[in-house]
Amino acid sequence: MTTLRDKIIIITGGTSGIGEGCSRHFAALGARVVIASNQAGPGSALERELRAAGHTADFVFTDVASEASVQALIAHTVELHGRIDGVHCNAGVWAQGKVTGFDDAVWNRVMDVNVKSVFWTAKHVVPVMERQGAGVIVITTSVAAFVGFPSHALYCASKAALEALVRCLAVDHAGKVRVVGLCPGTIDTPMLAATCAGWDKPKAELYAEVARRIPVRRLGQPLDVAQAAAFLLGDESGYINGTSLVLDGGTMALPPW
Repeated sequence: MTTLRDKIIIITGGTSGIGEGCSRHFAALGARVVIASNQAGPGSALERELRAAGHTADFVFTDVASEASVQALIAHTVELHGRIDGVHCNAGVWAQGKVTGFDDAVWNRVMDVNVKSVFWTAKHVVPVMERQGAGVIVITTSVAAFVGFPSHALYCASKAALEALVRCLAVDHAGKVRVVGLCPGTIDTPMLAATCAGWDKPKAELYAEVARRIPVRRLGQPLDVAQAAAFLLGDESGYINGTSLVLDGGTMALPPW
């Protein structure tokens, strides 16, 4: 059985969607969770809820696109707990459009949150893990790294960058830091709901159509991802490194018709 008992785990983007699911699940497995997010209200509420349930949880307001903010998150976690056993780099944003419709503002927003934030996190947590002699970084990528979703050019590019970064980090910090990607498919989150805007069908109908196409015949849930992430952060997955676990219900196995 997967356990994260007494492991110090940071979750970025930990107050919504996949991140919230992971914060809750890791805490239930005994981890001491540090929830990093720029959503102050939901973060404080989640901290109170988890503590009331008997878990160890701390919310730290964090702008993952800011190196100073990420550095402060890492330092505060070490101050609280003395070490960092794992980080789930999960924060992400989405933007719709083809390459012909993007400008610097959209590029910077997506790449800063989806990609640069992981660089900042790794830059400041890797030295901590190397001093400890061990640590795990799990990075939420996406099947969008491998599939050319229509009008998802920038989002797909950002996720593909993370797939490459997983391999580079695993090689550059071999022997001390284990790095694994987690590659979800269609997960029922607020971000997925946002992609339904502008369609001429209600969200429930769109979701039902998508679910019928996925080989497991349902959308993924945040808990599906959280369970996989917990395994990757735990000791049982110690030989999984420099690669990504695809969690898509079989979506990428589908033929193009």
